[in-house]
Amino acid sequence: MYKSQKIIGLSLAVGFMLIGCGQTGDPEIIMPDTPMQPSAAINGGVEVEAAATGEAQTEPAAQAAGSGEAHTVYLITMDLADSYWQSIDQGCRQAAEELGNITYRWIGPDTHDDALQSACIDQAVSEGADAILIAANSAEGVNGSLQAAAEAGCKIIYVDSAASFDCVTALATDNEAAGGTAAESMKTALAEKGITSGTIGVMGVTQDTASCVARENGFRAAFEGTDFVLADTVYMMDDASNIRNAVTAGQGQGYVAYFGTNEGTSVAIGEAVKESGRDDLVVGFDTSDAMLALIADGTAYATMQQNPERMGHDGMVIAVQAMEGTYTDTNTKTDTGVTVITADSM
Repeated sequence: MYKSQKIIGLSLAVGFMLIGCGQTGDPEIIMPDTPMQPSAAINGGVEVEAAATGEAQTEPAAQAAGSGEAHTVYLITMDLADSYWQSIDQGCRQAAEELGNITYRWIGPDTHDDALQSACIDQAVSEGADAILIAANSAEGVNGSLQAAAEAGCKIIYVDSAASFDCVTALATDNEAAGGTAAESMKTALAEKGITSGTIGVMGVTQDTASCVARENGFRAAFEGTDFVLADTVYMMDDASNIRNAVTAGQGQGYVAYFGTNEGTSVAIGEAVKESGRDDLVVGFDTSDAMLALIADGTAYATMQQNPERMGHDGMVIAVQAMEGTYTDTNTKTDTGVTVITADSM
């Protein structure tokens, strides 16, 4: 179970919060495989705030279930750049339209930073959020703000990446298992090329991004007992040049393959390999247009496709259920799964 943490204080001023938050727009697995539906029908529109401009738009909502009570729900991601987060946002919007009577807003910091993401949580609370869907930047770094949010009555739902603070539910990829799947894909490709040993480069986001660290752990575990050596992880730290420089250095040392733990690192690896004109093996994560283009042209061998839209959609539905008292479990978890995407499967 996730452990409640003692509050560490709220010392960030509102002005800092607004600057820090860029704007756009093991418990048992007991959650269902299909999206959950609340219990009663309502009609109405959904106010979906375009947070980048401060404007709001009213979109038609399908007949959906709920009590008819209006709710305010915020999505807070690690940053606002990756298309992966945009997919979670799309899932949230779809569910909000279906449910009706939802004021929904997506915010997040401009860079991976616990203090900035905490400021976003504080902002959501100050603006009247009833529930927060969050992809936590780290396991511990935002717990103080999450506890303050819970004390203010907010329901906490994790999407993609959980902190260690108690929640209603967490919807995410089983990241360690997914890292193992990525490793098995790479082993297959290496065997096809007749490569039985050598050094593999591993690229991550930050040392504190729990989801990516779990993927790396699963990947490394799958190579234990083989003749391959996995290099120390190089972290992007919001600067793609760190990855590109590491790939260049790895090529100079004869690395046989590269693994990226998320969309940003995977694309940076692929672009570096492509620019070099070499035929290095690349396996990564996520399915942005840029990553799929690298798969299609043969630069990257495989990528792990997650289900971010489902995370957003089902997270929104369960948030409303929790607010209305029809979902009463806590600290539940579901693996939303991965699919291996190669050029042959596209």
